[in-house]
Amino acid sequence: MKLFDLYPLFDIEPVSGKGCYVYDQSGQTYLDFYTGHAVISIGHSHPHYQQRLQAQLQKIGFYSNSVQNSLQKAVAEKLGELSGCEDYQLFFCNSGAEAVENAFKFASMHTGKHKIISFERAFHGRTTAAINATDMARFKPSINCQLPVEFHAWNQTESVVKSLTNGDVCAVIVEGIQGIGGIHPAAPAFLQSLAQLCQTFEVPLILDEIQSGFGRSGHFFAFQASGIQPDIITVAKGMGNGFPVGGVLIHDKYPPQKGMSGSTFGGNHLACSAVMAVLEVIEQEGLIENSQNIGLLLKSELENIPEIKIVRGHGLMLGLEFDFPIAALRKQLLFEQQVFTGSSSQPNVMRILPPLSIGEKEVKLFIKKLKSALCQLPTPYSPVLIPA
Repeated sequence: MKLFDLYPLFDIEPVSGKGCYVYDQSGQTYLDFYTGHAVISIGHSHPHYQQRLQAQLQKIGFYSNSVQNSLQKAVAEKLGELSGCEDYQLFFCNSGAEAVENAFKFASMHTGKHKIISFERAFHGRTTAAINATDMARFKPSINCQLPVEFHAWNQTESVVKSLTNGDVCAVIVEGIQGIGGIHPAAPAFLQSLAQLCQTFEVPLILDEIQSGFGRSGHFFAFQASGIQPDIITVAKGMGNGFPVGGVLIHDKYPPQKGMSGSTFGGNHLACSAVMAVLEVIEQEGLIENSQNIGLLLKSELENIPEIKIVRGHGLMLGLEFDFPIAALRKQLLFEQQVFTGSSSQPNVMRILPPLSIGEKEVKLFIKKLKSALCQLPTPYSPVLIPA
């Protein structure tokens, strides 16, 4: 049997990692400023993370959700405490897309409706309803297009009002910071207006914090800078620091019903141990504050590089917009400077998503390597040849 060949792959295989670095089979060191799509939140191979998983594996790794699992309750309590979302209920699943699917299900069960309001450049996953709410038509097979969805202008609510007045909307879903779409933060006034509209029309507001959550934005959740309270929050990626886990936070005003959803692997013993380790390290090492402070330092350094036209984002979730496609620059960084960075659906935008534990030393190293890569770019991508 061979693999189903879906992924365009770089010819590099990381075999180990430590902190903000990964190492390939030959021992080459790479600075990781992408963390596999913002997954590695507390750093590679964190000793506390390893200890928690190893200790749990010595006891029991899995049993289904047909029996008691006190680890789930402990994670829910700790997550509520650190995030400030204590008046929510946690449903465990295994990925971001699965979290979005369940968020839509819970919203539809509550409203009895099925239309979703989403936004331009949105990315919410690649499964049935999630891909339908994603603004990437080329990835949608016909079976997914049967679910009604509307895409509205980012950071604007005029057209949203008109749609909500029709009375057929199941939910409004929005990212706290658009990730794959090119790192576009939701303006506080935009989120506040959406929250008010959803309350007025009794439509659940879903905040997709799959990439921006767990401290990456300099807040536990990016939406918290706006002072709103969503009805439903989806989480994954940095939640498990590499262990496959996702979750849906549902406000207490939505009561659960036995059997309304379920997951074989969701909230298993190993997943809970991974999440608890992440939460403990975030708290003990002050990683939310670090994300905010080091993010400001990194942003200020990037804004001094003339080839970068715009720096967007908050904390350690930044997008660098150039006036040329960044594919060649990313390859230069990876193969010549040994730095991992990310792309986006906007060809001129590079995503920067390092571990939340980086410090000033790593910022300086990244800036040095980025400047070197820019100087070494071949024509026609050399910034020297780009007209002002």
